[in-house]
Amino acid sequence: MNAKVTAVSSNNDYSFTKPNRPGITLLAGLGVEGDVHAGVTVKHRSRVAQDPTQPNLRQVHLIHEELFTEVGKDGFAVRPGELGENITTNGIDLLALPTGTLLHIGDEAVVQVTGLRNPCLQIDAFQQGLLKQVVGRDEAGNIVRKAGIMSVVEVGGAVRPGDTITVKLPDEPHRPLEQV
Repeated sequence: MNAKVTAVSSNNDYSFTKPNRPGITLLAGLGVEGDVHAGVTVKHRSRVAQDPTQPNLRQVHLIHEELFTEVGKDGFAVRPGELGENITTNGIDLLALPTGTLLHIGDEAVVQVTGLRNPCLQIDAFQQGLLKQVVGRDEAGNIVRKAGIMSVVEVGGAVRPGDTITVKLPDEPHRPLEQV
Protein backbone atom coordinates (compact mmCIF):
# COMPACT_ATOMS: atom_id res chain seq x y z
CA MET A 1 0.00 0.00 0.00
CA ASN A 2 1.32 3.44 -0.96
CA ALA A 3 -0.91 5.56 1.22
CA LYS A 4 -0.04 9.22 1.42
CA VAL A 5 -1.28 12.66 2.35
CA THR A 6 -2.25 14.72 -0.70
CA ALA A 7 -3.40 17.90 1.10
CA VAL A 8 -3.84 19.34 4.57
CA SER A 9 -6.38 21.97 5.58
CA SER A 10 -7.45 23.92 8.64
CA ASN A 11 -9.54 26.90 9.61
CA ASN A 12 -9.76 28.85 12.84
CA ASP A 13 -13.27 30.10 11.88
CA TYR A 14 -16.48 28.11 11.53
CA SER A 15 -16.99 27.55 7.82
CA PHE A 16 -17.84 24.55 5.69
CA THR A 17 -14.63 24.53 3.67
CA LYS A 18 -11.09 24.73 5.01
CA PRO A 19 -8.22 26.36 3.13
CA ASN A 20 -5.26 24.19 2.15
CA ARG A 21 -2.05 24.78 4.06
CA PRO A 22 1.59 23.87 3.43
CA GLY A 23 1.43 21.88 6.66
CA ILE A 24 -0.56 21.41 9.86
CA THR A 25 0.47 20.44 13.36
CA LEU A 26 -1.48 17.77 15.24
CA LEU A 27 -1.64 18.19 19.02
CA ALA A 28 -2.07 15.06 21.16
CA GLY A 29 -5.56 14.87 22.66
CA LEU A 30 -6.70 18.07 20.95
CA GLY A 31 -6.62 17.95 17.16
CA VAL A 32 -5.24 20.35 14.56
CA GLU A 33 -3.45 23.35 16.02
CA GLY A 34 -5.46 26.50 15.29
CA ASP A 35 -8.47 24.61 13.87
CA VAL A 36 -11.93 25.51 15.12
CA HIS A 37 -12.69 21.84 15.87
CA ALA A 38 -9.64 21.29 18.10
CA GLY A 39 -10.29 20.51 21.74
CA VAL A 40 -10.88 17.85 24.35
CA THR A 41 -14.67 18.28 24.21
CA VAL A 42 -16.96 18.51 21.17
CA LYS A 43 -16.73 21.60 18.97
CA HIS A 44 -19.26 20.78 16.24
CA ARG A 45 -22.11 23.24 16.83
CA SER A 46 -24.97 20.71 16.83
CA ARG A 47 -23.13 18.45 19.27
CA VAL A 48 -22.24 21.35 21.57
CA ALA A 49 -25.95 22.26 21.66
CA GLN A 50 -26.80 18.69 22.75
CA ASP A 51 -24.05 18.32 25.39
CA PRO A 52 -20.91 20.46 25.41
CA THR A 53 -19.15 18.04 27.79
CA GLN A 54 -19.05 15.14 25.29
CA PRO A 55 -15.53 13.98 24.40
CA ASN A 56 -14.31 15.22 21.03
CA LEU A 57 -14.10 12.11 18.85
CA ARG A 58 -13.91 14.33 15.76
CA GLN A 59 -10.57 16.08 16.29
CA VAL A 60 -9.18 15.28 12.83
CA HIS A 61 -11.31 14.64 9.74
CA LEU A 62 -9.79 12.58 6.91
CA ILE A 63 -11.23 12.11 3.41
CA HIS A 64 -9.93 9.89 0.63
CA GLU A 65 -9.12 11.80 -2.56
CA GLU A 66 -10.64 8.94 -4.54
CA LEU A 67 -14.08 10.21 -3.43
CA PHE A 68 -13.51 13.39 -5.46
CA THR A 69 -12.90 11.30 -8.58
CA GLU A 70 -16.01 9.22 -7.86
CA VAL A 71 -18.34 12.21 -7.50
CA GLY A 72 -16.62 13.91 -10.44
CA LYS A 73 -18.04 11.21 -12.71
CA ASP A 74 -21.48 12.61 -11.86
CA GLY A 75 -20.48 16.20 -12.54
CA PHE A 76 -19.38 17.37 -9.09
CA ALA A 77 -16.09 19.23 -8.81
CA VAL A 78 -14.61 18.85 -5.32
CA ARG A 79 -11.09 19.76 -4.27
CA PRO A 80 -9.18 19.03 -1.05
CA GLY A 81 -10.45 20.96 1.96
CA GLU A 82 -13.78 21.83 0.36
CA LEU A 83 -15.73 19.23 2.38
CA GLY A 84 -14.15 20.46 5.61
CA GLU A 85 -11.54 17.75 6.03
CA ASN A 86 -8.17 18.33 7.66
CA ILE A 87 -6.26 15.60 5.83
CA THR A 88 -6.89 14.41 2.27
CA THR A 89 -5.44 10.96 1.56
CA ASN A 90 -4.72 8.78 -1.43
CA GLY A 91 -4.12 5.05 -1.67
CA ILE A 92 -5.94 3.98 1.49
CA ASP A 93 -9.51 2.70 1.86
CA LEU A 94 -10.39 4.81 4.88
CA LEU A 95 -14.00 3.62 5.00
CA ALA A 96 -12.93 -0.04 5.35
CA LEU A 97 -10.76 0.56 8.42
CA PRO A 98 -12.04 -0.77 11.74
CA THR A 99 -12.63 1.44 14.77
CA GLY A 100 -9.42 1.89 16.74
CA THR A 101 -7.06 1.70 13.75
CA LEU A 102 -3.90 3.74 14.24
CA LEU A 103 -2.70 5.83 11.32
CA HIS A 104 0.96 6.84 11.52
CA ILE A 105 1.27 9.97 9.41
CA GLY A 106 4.64 11.37 8.42
CA ASP A 107 7.55 11.11 10.84
CA GLU A 108 5.71 11.58 14.15
CA ALA A 109 1.94 11.98 14.13
CA VAL A 110 -0.46 9.17 15.04
CA VAL A 111 -4.25 9.38 14.94
CA GLN A 112 -6.74 6.78 16.15
CA VAL A 113 -9.80 6.24 13.96
CA THR A 114 -13.02 6.82 15.93
CA GLY A 115 -15.73 6.50 13.29
CA LEU A 116 -17.44 7.78 10.17
CA ARG A 117 -18.30 11.37 9.45
CA ASN A 118 -22.04 11.85 9.34
CA PRO A 119 -22.50 14.32 6.48
CA CYS A 120 -25.12 17.03 6.91
CA LEU A 121 -27.21 19.31 4.71
CA GLN A 122 -24.34 21.81 4.47
CA ILE A 123 -22.95 19.55 1.74
CA ASP A 124 -25.97 20.39 -0.44
CA ALA A 125 -25.49 24.07 0.33
CA PHE A 126 -21.94 23.67 -0.98
CA GLN A 127 -23.08 21.84 -4.15
CA GLN A 128 -26.73 20.92 -4.62
CA GLY A 129 -27.19 17.14 -4.87
CA LEU A 130 -23.76 16.26 -3.45
CA LEU A 131 -25.23 14.89 -0.21
CA LYS A 132 -26.87 12.04 -2.15
CA GLN A 133 -23.45 11.22 -3.61
CA VAL A 134 -21.77 10.89 -0.20
CA VAL A 135 -24.65 9.21 1.65
CA GLY A 136 -26.46 6.36 0.00
CA ARG A 137 -27.68 2.82 0.52
CA ASP A 138 -26.14 -0.51 -0.35
CA GLU A 139 -27.96 -3.44 -1.98
CA ALA A 140 -29.33 -4.52 1.43
CA GLY A 141 -30.72 -1.05 2.15
CA ASN A 142 -28.09 -0.14 4.75
CA ILE A 143 -26.92 3.48 4.91
CA VAL A 144 -23.44 4.00 3.45
CA ARG A 145 -21.54 7.10 4.51
CA LYS A 146 -18.65 8.05 2.21
CA ALA A 147 -17.67 11.53 3.49
CA GLY A 148 -14.58 10.38 5.34
CA ILE A 149 -13.60 9.31 8.80
CA MET A 150 -12.97 11.00 12.12
CA SER A 151 -10.08 10.49 14.49
CA VAL A 152 -8.37 11.66 17.65
CA VAL A 153 -4.70 12.57 17.97
CA GLU A 154 -2.67 10.01 19.93
CA VAL A 155 0.77 11.46 19.12
CA GLY A 156 1.26 14.98 17.86
CA GLY A 157 3.46 16.09 15.02
CA ALA A 158 3.71 17.92 11.73
CA VAL A 159 1.71 16.66 8.73
CA ARG A 160 2.40 17.81 5.18
CA PRO A 161 1.33 16.85 1.67
CA GLY A 162 3.44 13.93 0.48
CA ASP A 163 3.76 12.35 3.93
CA THR A 164 3.29 8.59 4.02
CA ILE A 165 0.54 6.92 6.02
CA THR A 166 1.11 3.58 7.72
CA VAL A 167 -1.85 1.56 9.04
CA LYS A 168 -1.78 -0.42 12.28
CA LEU A 169 -4.97 -2.41 12.76
CA PRO A 170 -6.31 -3.03 16.27
CA ASP A 171 -6.46 -6.48 17.78
CA GLU A 172 -9.36 -8.63 16.60
CA PRO A 173 -12.27 -8.82 16.70
CA HIS A 174 -12.49 -5.68 14.57
CA ARG A 175 -15.41 -3.31 15.08
CA PRO A 176 -16.75 -1.68 11.90
CA LEU A 177 -16.90 2.10 11.75
CA GLU A 178 -20.08 3.79 12.92
CA GLN A 179 -21.01 7.46 12.72
CA VAL A 180 -19.53 9.74 15.37
